[in-house]
Amino acid sequence: MSARQSGLEGRPPVIGLTGGIGAGKSAVAAIFAELGCVVSDSDRDSRAVLAEPEILETIRKWWGPGVITSDGRPDRSAIAERIFRNSEDRTRLEGLVHPRVHAAREQSFATAPASTRALVIDAPLLFEAGIDGSCDAVVFVDAPRDIRLERVRLNRGWDESEWSRRESAQMPLEEKRSRATVVIDNSVGIDSLRSKVEAVLNALAPR
Repeated sequence: MSARQSGLEGRPPVIGLTGGIGAGKSAVAAIFAELGCVVSDSDRDSRAVLAEPEILETIRKWWGPGVITSDGRPDRSAIAERIFRNSEDRTRLEGLVHPRVHAAREQSFATAPASTRALVIDAPLLFEAGIDGSCDAVVFVDAPRDIRLERVRLNRGWDESEWSRRESAQMPLEEKRSRATVVIDNSVGIDSLRSKVEAVLNALAPR
C-alpha cells in the first residue's frame, strides 16, 4: 500500500486510466465518477487549452493560419495531421499544452470534496507522458481489436488506416497492459462493466 492509499498524505489514492483507442476509457471514467471519484479528463482539458487565445496565437505562428478555422477555433484535424506526421511537432505541442493540462488537473484535485473515493487521471498518453509516476495504481481498459475499430468508426468516423496510424504513434498496447496494475475488459455490456469498475475501486480505495 502506498502512502496515498494509506492516507498518510491526506488525499485519496490516485488512479491512472489508460487503454487502446476505442477501448472505452470514457465509459469507465464515467462510472468512476458515478462511484464518487473526481476524474481529470486529459483529452477534454487539452481541447480547452488549445482553444485559449494565447495558445492559438502560438500555434498560428508556428504552423500558419491553416491550423485555425475560419471562426477562430483550433482546426483539430489539421493539427492532428501535422503532429502525427512529424514527431518533433508533436513533442513541441505537448510541451506547450501539457503543463497547462497538469495545472488544471492539480487544481481539480486540490478542490476535491472530502468524500472523494479516488482521484482518477483519464489520459491516453499516461505512460508516454510519465503521468503514471504520480499514480498509486494504473487501470488499463481493454477490448478486442475488432470491437475497438468498430467503435471508432461509429463514434469518430475514422477508417482503419487512421485508427492504426494514431495507435502506432503510442506505446505498444502490450507494454501498457503489462505495466498496469489491473486490466478491465470492456467488451461486454454496461452492467458488467460497472460491476468490474466497482470491484476495482473497492480494492484500490476501500471505504
